[in-house]
Amino acid sequence: MNAKGDQKAVGIWIRVSTEDQVRGESPETHERRARLYAEAKGWNVITVYRLDAISGKTVKEHPEAKRMLADVRAGAIGGLIFSKLARLARNTRELLDFADIFRAHDADLISLAESIDTSTPAGRLFFTIIAAMGQWEREEIASRVAASVPIRAQMGRSLGGKASFGYQWVDKKLVVNPDEAPIRRLVFELFLELRRKKAVARTLNERGYRTRDGAHFSDTTVERLIRDPTAKGQHRVNYSTLSAPGENGKRRWAYKPESQWHYHDVEPVVSVELWDQCNAVLDAQREKGKRPSRRPSFLFTGFVHCACGGKMYASAKSKKYCCPTCHTKIPVEDLDRIYHDEVKGFLFSRERIAEHFERADEAIRAKAELLTRTEAERAKVQVDIDKLHDLYLSGELDKPGFGVRYRPLAARLRQLEDELPMLQADLDATRITELSRDEILSSAQSVHTAWPTYAQEDKRRIVEAITERITVSTDEVQIELFTVPVRVDKSLNGRDELDETAPVPPPKSSQKATQIQASMSANRRARE
Repeated sequence: MNAKGDQKAVGIWIRVSTEDQVRGESPETHERRARLYAEAKGWNVITVYRLDAISGKTVKEHPEAKRMLADVRAGAIGGLIFSKLARLARNTRELLDFADIFRAHDADLISLAESIDTSTPAGRLFFTIIAAMGQWEREEIASRVAASVPIRAQMGRSLGGKASFGYQWVDKKLVVNPDEAPIRRLVFELFLELRRKKAVARTLNERGYRTRDGAHFSDTTVERLIRDPTAKGQHRVNYSTLSAPGENGKRRWAYKPESQWHYHDVEPVVSVELWDQCNAVLDAQREKGKRPSRRPSFLFTGFVHCACGGKMYASAKSKKYCCPTCHTKIPVEDLDRIYHDEVKGFLFSRERIAEHFERADEAIRAKAELLTRTEAERAKVQVDIDKLHDLYLSGELDKPGFGVRYRPLAARLRQLEDELPMLQADLDATRITELSRDEILSSAQSVHTAWPTYAQEDKRRIVEAITERITVSTDEVQIELFTVPVRVDKSLNGRDELDETAPVPPPKSSQKATQIQASMSANRRARE
């Protein structure tokens, strides 16, 4: 099927194991349900990824999984529909990897059983929470591993990793590499003569020297080799760690406090005097060309508005969100605290959440009851057909009599079998527009508890998923959260139809989005 106009192009993921097929869960049933959901959303299914009789323990290396990820990265599909999360991957690590790849390429994941559709604010919040909790768990494991590093470092045991250029590991001991050591020494000699890192790198490359990986030398590589004290006979361990991911998702190496560093004696490749001279030149150059520190990024940038209508921006110097028009201010720390506390109050309030979802629940109950009645009618018609067939086989019913009675039953059975997948898709579409209350309430506790440990990027994703606007006035803060986009109308045929363009009316206390107000005496003090 070709893409039509501006319709969203999506794929369908089908993975049914042999055991599932024995239980009657055919791939065709899953595919039809997914296609009807896509039709209800106005999406265009352009491909199906099928993994027949494949275990979900690991699927990432399967050819169909690779084809699917290639299509996501190329922008060929903007979403993937599947029957349940366990069908996509039973391996939590792979599930989180899939989620990261889809989020990085602005593609959506749609799980029908769990009512998750990341094209909706509620669905984005759910997967953001899942990803954040996964990151938290990974960091907890990493912290336990990291706790053993200082002990091993102090005892002089190997911490793993590559040997510094000019050295090699032999029987877990760091010794000089006879092929690389002369090049490492030449780096120091050239720098003391040329005093420019780029000039040193260019000279090395022109002479045909390459790094251990076969790459050209760069000014960054030259500085790293000069700064490393291993060259003067002091192998430094437990001195660096990977930082939290930055705005671009990348992690960088950062120094630990010097009190945690440990040194072990090795054979030097340059004298202490030569090492000190080169590092003194680097220090002087750094002081002379010192660049201003990078401006910090603030959590609510782009969401904070002043009551006068203008946007408020945070200053790195004052650490306050300020309106350039009327000069209303609020400290960054105060807004962080208010947002955290008040959103917690909303998420933990079962009464407020129940009121928020009451109307959508009514629609879901009605559709579920209709689906149940239709399934029961289909079962009854099938029983009637079976009884009729038994009467014919026993000779109690002749052929004309069988035909007269069978034809209307068979027609009704076909009608019901065609209607059931549509009813299921209609129910799926309605359920997915609201995030399950149970998922919100169970996830809220974890999110609130782990919030201080989240990286800034994870907090920002949660803010983006649930926040519409923050308005600051002289004595209050108003936080507007996304409402759930569900409304039920009656169509001409009497069936409930989903209209995603109109929001469910929020609680009577507000005619906008859900609003949270908090006293802002701190803001008044800031203005004064």
